[in-house]
Amino acid sequence: MLQIFSQKKNSVEPSDHVEKGCWINLVAPTDEEINRILEETQVLPEFLRYPLDVEETSRVESDEGQILIIVKIPFPQHSGEMVRFETIPLGIILLEDAIITVCPVETEVLAKVIESARKQRIFVSRVRFIFNIFLRVASDYLRHLRLIDRLMEEYETELQQSMRNRELVKLLNLEKSLVYFNTSLKANDMVMVRLGSGRFVPINEDDEDILEDAQIENQQAIEMAKIYSDILAGMMDAYASVISNNLNIVMKFLTAVTIVLMLPNLVASIYGMNIELPFQHNPHAFFITMGFSFLISLIVVYIFVKKKMF
Repeated sequence: MLQIFSQKKNSVEPSDHVEKGCWINLVAPTDEEINRILEETQVLPEFLRYPLDVEETSRVESDEGQILIIVKIPFPQHSGEMVRFETIPLGIILLEDAIITVCPVETEVLAKVIESARKQRIFVSRVRFIFNIFLRVASDYLRHLRLIDRLMEEYETELQQSMRNRELVKLLNLEKSLVYFNTSLKANDMVMVRLGSGRFVPINEDDEDILEDAQIENQQAIEMAKIYSDILAGMMDAYASVISNNLNIVMKFLTAVTIVLMLPNLVASIYGMNIELPFQHNPHAFFITMGFSFLISLIVVYIFVKKKMF
């Protein structure tokens, strides 16, 4: 998808052609769209293709007067009842007379940036526009972290009611998500620190305020991700211990039941031998033998109950 926006007095409006000072937004672009932008803007081909690789890391790169900024943004993936949050790259390319954003999939981040650009005139300054994207990305991380917190509580309730592997897998997916978030947030923070130095783009006082807000929210997201990760790790360990303890209890109970059931079988086996046995000529031999067997079993049950094996 290819979108072009240009500043029109007090608003940002869609445009059909590339013009000076425009914003070009590429989302999962086709080869035809990439070739068009390459021809009309003279952007470096590798700068357009780097952000399309989902394995790309956050960084800042400059070449031939063009600047490439890659930040990682949150991206939820659903599979039935399972949800896992991953991170994907968002590329921002600063040209002399245009800005290009490139993302491999459509996300809410860019949709909200477009909405903000139309309402708040954040596209007036290129640097301010970039820093507002950082602020929006950090806010999106915080929103997804709050969602992860709610999912943790929901899965914990399910796990308390039913100790199944399914709930543990759900928690494991959240643990992976927090690892992805923590790594990407720290990399994004390094990008903001490098841009804040003024080495790549000139920064005025207003731009510094927006960048500082973005860094504060990003640091808050890093702390939240770390806290949730620690809580989730402790929760996983606790429930793993509970499940192991439950298994031990079941095994102990089954062992006790096996011993109790074995005693009547032992007596029956002895009286099944073809030799002289006590009470074999007694007309009540069967009842005496069975009574003796159950008496032994009851004594063993009493002992096991006293030792809390039942």
